[in-house]
Amino acid sequence: QVQLVESGGGLAQAGGSLRLACAASGSIFRINTMGWYRQAPGKQRELVAGITSGGSTNYADSVKGRFTISRDNAKNTVYLQMNSLKPEDTAVYYCNARVGTASKMSLTWNDYWGQGTQVTVSS
Repeated sequence: QVQLVESGGGLAQAGGSLRLACAASGSIFRINTMGWYRQAPGKQRELVAGITSGGSTNYADSVKGRFTISRDNAKNTVYLQMNSLKPEDTAVYYCNARVGTASKMSLTWNDYWGQGTQVTVSS
């Protein structure tokens, strides 16, 4: 079994910063992509940023230039540095990871999600 545990959410003022972290643990052979999604009230969950095991990144247009995703492969941890926060960034942020688990002679890939962490930005 694999668990993703997020930390770092909270309340910030507009223009401020927060840093989220998500640590994966459990029966992990390898982690491919990791990413952050968010879901605001009444809206669909959307991709915020993603990062491959090689370090290639992609961002939603709404956060480009303000958010930075990074990862520590040795710690199975992904981070999201959020600067110049706006009230519209308010949402529950979820960590996602595509994890390979080994059993006997096979490698199985599955997507796992964290429990979510609330980010609230006041104007």
